[in-house]
Amino acid sequence: MPTALTPAAGDRGPRTTSSAAYREDVPVSRNSEPRRPDVTAVELVGGVETLELTLHDYDNRWADTYLEHRARIANAVTAVDVEIEHIGSTSVPGLAAKPIIDIVVTVDDITAEEDYLVALLGAGYELRVREPGHRLVRTPARDVHVHLYEHDDPAVDEYLLLRDHLRSDADDRALYERTKRALISKRWDDMNDYADAKTDVIRAIKARARQARRQ
Repeated sequence: MPTALTPAAGDRGPRTTSSAAYREDVPVSRNSEPRRPDVTAVELVGGVETLELTLHDYDNRWADTYLEHRARIANAVTAVDVEIEHIGSTSVPGLAAKPIIDIVVTVDDITAEEDYLVALLGAGYELRVREPGHRLVRTPARDVHVHLYEHDDPAVDEYLLLRDHLRSDADDRALYERTKRALISKRWDDMNDYADAKTDVIRAIKARARQARRQ
């Protein structure tokens, strides 16, 4: 039988709203239309990187690191309402993971980079990816990745679907860890290639997650 795990601190709570929403002197963007056309190609700042990937047993400090960056992001991005969630393997108690904290942040308008990206760069993050509907910033140490999407982007629900299912289903959590351990021993020229290699297993797990959600 699946074993339920308690969600990591800070997740699935109330919407994280910047203090700007309560201040009349700071404009808050709630545009229903994009401010400008989005990019149409993928920009990978710094080019392809060869990375040495290692799996670590679950570490309770990962949740603390998430909370630290959650506060940093919320304090930096004050021109728009944001929602912030811990995603990826480090958000699943008991699951071995690469020691990289993945965070998803949703904004009103991904094209209005002046509302959020400038602030995040000022807070010490670096731009890594700019592509249609998505931006990625990370710490200089590459140990925290912040994914930015618009509030209603289906990709965000996909992240949360997988996270929540792995938190509650011990069998699929074990399957996912076995898959990662089998792949991690190989050399990967780019982390995207490693991610692509897990696609079939992730797709099957998500299918079971959707079925469980409907029950």
